[in-house]
Amino acid sequence: GGLSTNPKLGVRLGAWVPLDEVPDVYGGVISIFRDYGYRRLRTRARLKFLVADWGPEKFRQILQDEYLERELIDGPAPEEPAQTWRDHLGVHRQKDGRFYVGFAARVGRVDGSTLTKIAELADAHGSGRVRTTAEQKMIVLDVAEEQVESLVSGLEALDLKVTPSPFRRGTMACTGIEFCKLAIVETKARGAALIDELERRIPEFDHPITININGCPNACARIQVADIGLKGQLMLDESGNQVEGYQVHLGGALGLEAGFGRKVRGLKVTSAELPDYVERVLGRFQEEREDGERFATWAARASAESLS
Repeated sequence: GGLSTNPKLGVRLGAWVPLDEVPDVYGGVISIFRDYGYRRLRTRARLKFLVADWGPEKFRQILQDEYLERELIDGPAPEEPAQTWRDHLGVHRQKDGRFYVGFAARVGRVDGSTLTKIAELADAHGSGRVRTTAEQKMIVLDVAEEQVESLVSGLEALDLKVTPSPFRRGTMACTGIEFCKLAIVETKARGAALIDELERRIPEFDHPITININGCPNACARIQVADIGLKGQLMLDESGNQVEGYQVHLGGALGLEAGFGRKVRGLKVTSAELPDYVERVLGRFQEEREDGERFATWAARASAESLS
């Protein structure tokens, strides 16, 4: 996407960066901020940069000449695919010819014993380097081509999926009531159970879908930008008993068409009812979606009342 500096300065570079070059360019921009910026008085500890004085042309020239040692690409933004993932799962070639392998645990939960086994696999199949992602996924780096198949098998044996279902791939949960003093409801176990139910009930579902589960009104699991965002709260069931449940947000998205999901007025779902509700919504999505349409776009077309 287009590179920007501080939006308050209104400076824009107008260049476009291929996805695999984003880390290098991002590192260059951060280095300019570090090398040429300065801090104001401690009472106003906000970072100010010389970019406003330079203008975008000089900023870009310094980025190219001093940090990247190559030209940036001009032109319009490339079209974003109708369906896309941003979690780095699967097997991908690195610039040096080796491969990195991304895999998914259930709702981001990995215990100490499993982490030790992941480290052993990384040592045996690569350089030992492992990374985590913003989507609660993990990556083993620097894997030789002849070692990829063995690594994938080793990860799958630990129930760490390299090619997971859309539900395993797209369900995220915060820490939840088990370990967080702010949480009101359970999230990790609830998310894992939801994955199992959806894989059993609609195994044919093959569209990218994000289901983010949060244990309280905070946004640690980013419920606002999920296809289906679930904000934990206590509620009354049909018998008047207080139970764990979720306020539903629908149609959030990241990317070029980013936006917050809509909170469906009055729509709360108990934990027990959650699989039924999600299955019902996804069933309607499958029936009504237009060719290539994302869930967020479909949800915007569907009326809030009909999705309750």
